[in-house]
Amino acid sequence: MNFNSELPEYKKVLDIQYGGPMPGMPAQGMPPQGMPMGGPMGGPMPGHMGGPMGGAPPQGGYSPYGGGYPGSFGAQPPAANDPMWGYFTAIAGQDGEIDAEELQRCLTQSGFSGSYTPFSMETCRIMIAMLDRDFTGKMGFNEFKELFTALNGWKQNFMMFDRDHSGTVEPHEMSQAITAMGYRVSPQALNAIIKRYNKGGRIFFDDYVACCVKLRALTDNFRRRDTMQQGSVTFQYDDFILCTMAI
Repeated sequence: MNFNSELPEYKKVLDIQYGGPMPGMPAQGMPPQGMPMGGPMGGPMPGHMGGPMGGAPPQGGYSPYGGGYPGSFGAQPPAANDPMWGYFTAIAGQDGEIDAEELQRCLTQSGFSGSYTPFSMETCRIMIAMLDRDFTGKMGFNEFKELFTALNGWKQNFMMFDRDHSGTVEPHEMSQAITAMGYRVSPQALNAIIKRYNKGGRIFFDDYVACCVKLRALTDNFRRRDTMQQGSVTFQYDDFILCTMAI
């Protein structure tokens, strides 16, 4: 398949079909104090949309074709009727998965960032890591769809706060955006986040997405371990390193 010839059709798929409400928005009001999530513990996690792609994966692993479909490219994959399948296969490697370099090329050639700064390789790496639950450094078709669902929500959120269309948001707008996605963090944590991701007093789209990816990934890791839903967990040192350094 010629990627460039397929681009307009699948660009429309990315922008329209997988758009939707902002990720992580609480359904009603704000969450109870101490709860690390935006919505109730049984609802969508920050960075997820509601619906089938929004929640955590089933216990025990991915759905049947989450890590690439079985068999060769000549076989009829379960996702063949999905409009994003052709887009995925146009950029995936021979292993039927996408690595950070392929993802960066996909996002650049599709024009997903629009007039905003293109995604850096580092941001693409942490996008992969966010959904790379088996630590292969790649993503399959289900993860690809889940990523674009989250990216569309984050982009909508960013555009809402980028009122002057400068391609950046100011620190106080970043704080508002994080709160709007449902995260309850202290002023000290917000200040640390803003200092980490701002350049010259402004946060660019690439850094904004990198921040959203890390917030979602770390929250997902925390939530999986907070089995009693108490807002606190105990980490072994190696587990803590795995949760933080892999992102």
